[in-house]
Amino acid sequence: MTGADADRIAAALAALAAPWGWAALLVLLRVGAVVALAPGFGEQGVPVRIRLAVAAGFALCVLPAVGADMAAPTGAAAGLGMALAEVLAGLLFGAALRLLVLALQTAGAIAAQSVSLAQIAGGGITVDPAPATGHLLVSGGIALAMAAGLHLRLVAYLIESYVLVPAGTFPSAETVATAGTAAVAHSFALAFSLALPFVIAALLYNIALGLINRAMPQLMVTFIGAPFLTGGSIVLLLGTAPLMLGLWAGALERTLATPFPAP
Repeated sequence: MTGADADRIAAALAALAAPWGWAALLVLLRVGAVVALAPGFGEQGVPVRIRLAVAAGFALCVLPAVGADMAAPTGAAAGLGMALAEVLAGLLFGAALRLLVLALQTAGAIAAQSVSLAQIAGGGITVDPAPATGHLLVSGGIALAMAAGLHLRLVAYLIESYVLVPAGTFPSAETVATAGTAAVAHSFALAFSLALPFVIAALLYNIALGLINRAMPQLMVTFIGAPFLTGGSIVLLLGTAPLMLGLWAGALERTLATPFPAP
């Protein structure tokens, strides 16, 4: 083989690989934004290098399914616009998953505040300050999601995102507004639903405490009832945590299946 033949082969290979190189960059931008917000993979306790490696691995899984449909840009301005669109789309799909983690944190905060356990802080996989109840629910939810095959469902979720928002296109303002409002409302509704047993228990406790105090004003009912409330709330958490995490896992499954309606 002569030098000219080697140059022609190298040029042909470069021309063949150029579109796939651009497609790989676009996929990595969207996948990286989703992974940065995804449950488990995007937690602040995970080192940045690990998150980058995970994003690259997911991008390699997604690229063969969507890379063939991505056309190279005609200029630098068009390429920059496509890159920004991919980052915005990734943030949109990643935020839909991150709101579910925030729902667990909010549910833990509501439950802890209702039963006077908010002062008990606890460490977890996140660095955000939160009651121990919230850290327990978040850690359990993420562990349950990982055991249920979150990595496989996330690959399908990423591929489906290109059907809802094609590569290089900005999500419409109507889609962002509708999907964002629905996701935030669902997150708060889910958080309150998960913490509802603790809210009801706190309400019944305070009603009973008021009746006892009314019947026996001289009795220090607060000092008697506080240990009962703390012990009862721990037992309640022990009994309701599996149900709470099961409901949350179902909500995560539905979000992975249908993040938001197609525009």
